Amino acid sequence: MEEFVVYILFSEKFNKNYTGYTSNLIERFKSHNVLETKGYTLKFRPWEVIHVEFFNSKSEAIKREKIISATKPISN
Repeated sequence: MEEFVVYILFSEKFNKNYTGYTSNLIERFKSHNVLETKGYTLKFRPWEVIHVEFFNSKSEAIKREKIISATKPISN
């Protein structure tokens, strides 16, 4: 059975977070940091993984990714 991962990346250099989901975290992480030639994450390299959650279905992972992405940090 395929497993899905929701992950949060952090760019210390730019103080940015990015949330996504994948079935292959290692390859996706490599894509964000090395392989991509366009897109949001390209502009804020380097990234580090700061959080992961595992799911048994893609639909569960998508739901969780949307919840995390919609949550805004509280500022003082």
